[in-house]
Amino acid sequence: MRRERSALAAILPFLWLAIFFAFPFLLVAKLSLSDAALAMPPYAPRIDWSQGLAGVQAFLAGLDGETYARLTQDRLYLDAYLSSLRLAATGTLILLLIGYPIAYGISRCPPRLRQALVMAVILPFWTSFLIRIYAWIAILKPAGLLNVVLAKLGLPAVDILNTETAVLLGLVYAYLPFMVLPLYAVLDRQDETLIEAAQDLGATPISAFWRVTFPISLPGAAAGALLCFIPMAGEFVIPDLLGGSDTLMLGKVIWTEFFANRDWPAASAVAIVLLATLTIPILLFERQQAKVLR
Repeated sequence: MRRERSALAAILPFLWLAIFFAFPFLLVAKLSLSDAALAMPPYAPRIDWSQGLAGVQAFLAGLDGETYARLTQDRLYLDAYLSSLRLAATGTLILLLIGYPIAYGISRCPPRLRQALVMAVILPFWTSFLIRIYAWIAILKPAGLLNVVLAKLGLPAVDILNTETAVLLGLVYAYLPFMVLPLYAVLDRQDETLIEAAQDLGATPISAFWRVTFPISLPGAAAGALLCFIPMAGEFVIPDLLGGSDTLMLGKVIWTEFFANRDWPAASAVAIVLLATLTIPILLFERQQAKVLR
């Protein structure tokens, strides 16, 4: 009985991955190899089960990589791809520069204050993501709160909404907790005696930080960077609401192809390319973690 329970416990994660990852991935991969069609659903070929094995063979023969070739020929997809990676990388770098001091400061506070500050980092999750992004529209619009404050200070108004700057502000605001929490988890577990030992050996506080604290915190920084970069590269809501029509990101392209152009094969191919790109940093991180564990 115990062996059966152990086997079931081992099978359940694989079953979960098969249902909610492998099957949807195969479905999207199949769509990416199909062709757009004026039909419902809007793609071809489809399996004709009434023909049996011949129908399956005809279906497989109809799959091709024409959609992927079209992606390389249309400048729109390349621009959206590069823009997504650039904005995600820039946002991740800004998050590291902002999130690291916050996480470090929280980890050095007294325990009671530390708990309150961690709660403050998590607090935005209690409000709807969409409402928080709409709040940024109210702040950044020409007659919004930001320009009202600037006018009272005697400073000129700024036009930020519907620009990449607004998109970066939204990305940094929305994903800051995902950077702070992994960093805090690593910094909070740091052995303080290591810092004391470094200082006893003549290291200054700044030198002790760069030689002891910073290297120890790198796994947390890498985890936070992955948690932020991956979803930001495929973000749709923030660029759509804050970036306007001129901001190109793959999330917007996928949505447009699916729902506006009804080109499901193109949308699926873009999604597969994005997934393949985001797999690279994950594999690099896993490889680095394996070296550390050795």
